[in-house]
Amino acid sequence: MTVRERLYELRDEKNAAFVARLIPNLPPESILGARTPDLRRLARELRGTEEAALFLEALPHGFLEENGLHAFLIADIRDYDRCLAEVERFLPFVNNWATCDSLRPMVFLKHREELLEPVKRWLSSAETYTVRFGLGMLMTHCLDAEFRPEFLDWAAEIRSDEYYVRMMVAWYFATALAKQYEAVLPYLEQRRLDPWTHNKTIRKAVESFRVPEEHKAYLKTLRV
Repeated sequence: MTVRERLYELRDEKNAAFVARLIPNLPPESILGARTPDLRRLARELRGTEEAALFLEALPHGFLEENGLHAFLIADIRDYDRCLAEVERFLPFVNNWATCDSLRPMVFLKHREELLEPVKRWLSSAETYTVRFGLGMLMTHCLDAEFRPEFLDWAAEIRSDEYYVRMMVAWYFATALAKQYEAVLPYLEQRRLDPWTHNKTIRKAVESFRVPEEHKAYLKTLRV
């Protein structure tokens, strides 16, 4: 049985209709409706097999779930250089926010310093989901002990009309407010972000359980 045939066995038409509303830029016929836990389970079953290797070579894919499975297979690669190479090869084919946000390689946790060079390159890309992925990596790996104030500049300098990029910039800064409040605050006080992203950042921070109430109260005064 091919990978696609196995995915067809996981299809769920009711869920497919729901997912199609969440990812409106994809044709509904490209969505099978397979659920994420089932895709993760299939990725575990395929891990390390020749079938998985052949599947990773078979780009582009036709279905959302094929891209999701591809992302989960990459996330399980334990060798940093190989994982990075697979990420680089896959990113040009990522065409929606769900696949982009599913691509979270575990091995990157052990190579945060090495990751900075590709992250900076991804942030300068002209491709929507490559930039979004770069922001996701910056948010995931560089807001705790590895944080440097210059990373905020990397995100603040991004200018895009793409909704899924602007939303990710807001998500990044809202998360940064929860972890590096004093460093991030001047970016809002000085209005370093465009008005939409500025206000969306504040909204997401105010909705976060990780931001203290006294910080939320002040952030509300900074809305534009």
